[in-house]
Amino acid sequence: MQKSLAVSSSPHLRAKASTRRIMQDVCIALAPAGIASIVLFGYHAALLIAVSVITAVLAEFLYEKLTKQKSTIGDWSAVVTGLLLAYNLPADAPVWIAVIGSLLAIILVKQIFGGIGSNFMNPALAARAILFISWSSIMASYPATKFAADATSSATPLSTLGGGTVGDLKLMDLLLGNCGGVLGETCKLAIIAGGIYLLVRKVIDWRIPVSFIGTVFICYLLKDGAEVALYQIFAGGLMLGAFFMATDYATSPVTNIGKLIMGVGCGILLFVIRAYASYPEGCSFAILFMNVVTPTIDKFTMPKPFGEVKKHG
Repeated sequence: MQKSLAVSSSPHLRAKASTRRIMQDVCIALAPAGIASIVLFGYHAALLIAVSVITAVLAEFLYEKLTKQKSTIGDWSAVVTGLLLAYNLPADAPVWIAVIGSLLAIILVKQIFGGIGSNFMNPALAARAILFISWSSIMASYPATKFAADATSSATPLSTLGGGTVGDLKLMDLLLGNCGGVLGETCKLAIIAGGIYLLVRKVIDWRIPVSFIGTVFICYLLKDGAEVALYQIFAGGLMLGAFFMATDYATSPVTNIGKLIMGVGCGILLFVIRAYASYPEGCSFAILFMNVVTPTIDKFTMPKPFGEVKKHG
């Protein structure tokens, strides 16, 4: 009885079966984007995904063995981290980048801070940020899809939209993924399908993705008009970040109002970075910043216990 009344900090989702089911649902939701990336970029995309996932699982298994902890690879969280890391890599990235990224995500960001539920940042995004700072020329190189006219390189849609116009961009290309970008962000139809699956399965709450995407749309509507605003929400990593990374249980707020604050905060930061910084994309950095302030958001939005007496003096 004493053990059943143990108190711990959030998140409280600890049962292996429920965690495994949720992570498997996330893998199912991510599958369409992975398939689309292989169709669009070829076998090297499949190789990067496989290497990222295998490295992430092995890193978690070996670290827990060496530190004499109970193995948690059966909860599928390492698989999800490997997939998200791969989806944040350019299609022509060398394999060793995927290996280093997965090691950073699992060991440095996740395991050292206590494992699943204890990390204060999204592991895949934190690893991507480190990779981008360390090997920016590799991480900012975006090859064209197999269906593009120029088969050597392709500027991301955000580079065009940065001028405040849509230029030669076609909305259908953004939806189908025939544009420059990292593996998992190009085909928006696949990402939206996965996001809807997570919402229907009640794996994620609608407040973060809707407020995140809606804030970006409103900001660009006021700045550049409706057409650019529409293209902005379908360009870059916004959709992938809103549905799959900003909603991470361990690094997002617990309360409903906190989730809305998280989404709005991510949206404003993304808009500021895209519109006024030299770097055209800022989804990863926006989410990571909000990850850091999540404990503060929870502190001020958590309902007060019934019957609590306010302290004076």
